[in-house]
Amino acid sequence: MVRLPYTTALTTLFSYGLLFVFGQLRDQFRKILDLFKSSSLKEKGYAPICLGLEDFYTRRLYLRIQDCFSRPISSAPDAWFDVVERQSNDGNKTLHRTEKSSRCLNLGSYNYLGFASADEYCTPRVINSLKKYSSSTCSVRVDGGTTKLHEELEDVVAKYVGKPAAVCFGMGYVTNSAIIPVIIGKGGLIISDSLNHSSLINGARGSGATVRVFQHNTPSHLEEVLREQISEGQPRTRRPWKKIIVIVEGIYSMEGELCKLPEIVAVCKKYKVYTYLDEAHSIGAIGKSGRGICELLEVNPSDIDIMMGTFTKSFGSCGGYIAASKEIIKYLKYTCPAHLYATSMSPPAVEQVISSIRVVLGEDGSNRGAIKLQQIRENSNFFRSELQKMGFEVLGDNDSPVMPIMLYNPAKIPAFSRECLEKKVAIVTVAFPATPLLLARARICISASHTRADLVEALKVISKVGEDVGIKYFPVEPMKPLFQPQPQPQVQNIPSSFKKIKPKKRKGRKTK
Repeated sequence: MVRLPYTTALTTLFSYGLLFVFGQLRDQFRKILDLFKSSSLKEKGYAPICLGLEDFYTRRLYLRIQDCFSRPISSAPDAWFDVVERQSNDGNKTLHRTEKSSRCLNLGSYNYLGFASADEYCTPRVINSLKKYSSSTCSVRVDGGTTKLHEELEDVVAKYVGKPAAVCFGMGYVTNSAIIPVIIGKGGLIISDSLNHSSLINGARGSGATVRVFQHNTPSHLEEVLREQISEGQPRTRRPWKKIIVIVEGIYSMEGELCKLPEIVAVCKKYKVYTYLDEAHSIGAIGKSGRGICELLEVNPSDIDIMMGTFTKSFGSCGGYIAASKEIIKYLKYTCPAHLYATSMSPPAVEQVISSIRVVLGEDGSNRGAIKLQQIRENSNFFRSELQKMGFEVLGDNDSPVMPIMLYNPAKIPAFSRECLEKKVAIVTVAFPATPLLLARARICISASHTRADLVEALKVISKVGEDVGIKYFPVEPMKPLFQPQPQPQVQNIPSSFKKIKPKKRKGRKTK
C-alpha cells in the first residue's frame, strides 16, 4: 500500500503542473512561428496522427528522459550484464548507440531462478534441439508447427501446476489478450482487480463482456461488487449474467504484492463464479517447489478454473501457457486465434522450459533446483528488509522478488536511474502510462544468481543515490538500547564531626 507523504504529494503535483504550463506555452509559440512558414512546407488535408495529452506527455516529458528507458544490452541477462552506452546530439530526441558498453549489476531482468544464462543442464539440450528442429517451425500449431517437444511441454506444465491439461503459446502477453475473448463474450461479466496487467485489461476489453473493477487485493470489496452485479443483472435487460469470471494475479508486477488468493477463492466459490489466475511473476519464483502462489498459500489448484503463466521469468525462455480442465483446453485449441493463426513456440525455447522445470523438480539428478528456490527467497527477503531499514518506501510482500521503490517526483526518475547506472547498477524506472502519473517508481527484480556480495554492493549504491536524490521518505531512527543504565546517586561529603555510630551488642545466650 502506497503511503504518499503530504509534502511529497504537493511537490509532485507542483512539478507536473510546472512541466505542463511551460510545455503548453512552448507549443503555443510553435504554432505562432508556424504561421510565418511557407505554406508549401505544410501538409494540408491530413489530420495529425498523434493528438491529446498523451502526445504532449511524450514530447514534453518522456523524450527528455528516454535515455533511462529501453537500454540495449550486449550480453546474457545474468546477475551482471553489459549495457550499451548511447549518446544524443539533439537534446535526447534521438539516441545513437556507441561501441562502448558498461559492465553493470543487473537488477532489472526477470531472471528469477538464473536460467537466462548458460546452464550446465539446460544449455546442451537447447543446442541439440536447435540442431534437430531448427530455430523455428515456420508454421502454426494446427498445420506443421507441432513437434514432440510441444506436446511434451504441455504435459510437463500440466503436471507441474497440478491441472489435467495445458496449452502453450508463443507470447505471454498474447496468452491473456487472446484467451479472455474466447472464454467469455457479450452477456458475460468480468470482475477485474484494479491493478491487473495491461494484457488482462486489453483481453477483457476485447471480449465484449461487461467489465467491473474491485479494489486492489480486497476480497471484501470483491464480494460487494459480486452481490451488486448479481442482483442487478445485465444492463438494460436485467437478465442474469451468462457467465462471471474473476481475474487476479499471483504477484502484481508493479506492486510486488502477493494475491490474497485463499480469501478470493472463498468468495468465488460462495457465489459460484469462475476464477482466472495470472501467475506470470509467481510461477517458478515462489513456493517450496516453485509451483507458485497456490503452493505458497496452500490453495488447491482444482479450486482455480483457469491458470495462466509465462515462461519468460523463472524459466529463462519465452511464451505462455493456459492450464485448466481437459474440456477447456480442447475448446481453446479449436477456437483460440493465438493457437490457430500464430507461429508456434521456437523448439529451442520449448526445450529450455522443459529442462529448467526438470532442474527445479530435481529430475536432473541434483539439488540445484532446491538451492535456486532457497536462494531467490533468501535474496528477496534480505534485500527488501535492508531497503526498508534505510528508509525507502518499498512496496510488496515477503518472498516476492519484485520490489518497487517509490520515486513520485518526475525529476527524481532520471536522477535516480542515471546515478545508479553511473555507479554500475542497472535499475528499471517505471512511470506513466505503466503506472499512475503521480506514482512513478524504480522496480527492482532479484535473482537467485545474485550473490550476497552483489546485493550488499547494490544496497550501498542505492543508499548513497537515494540520499542524494532525496527518496528516503521514511528515515529510520537509530535503535535505542532495550535497557538503559540508571544514574547512580551522588555521594555527598560527610562532615568529619559526624562519627559512625556502632550498633550496641545485645546480651543473650549464644547459639550453637
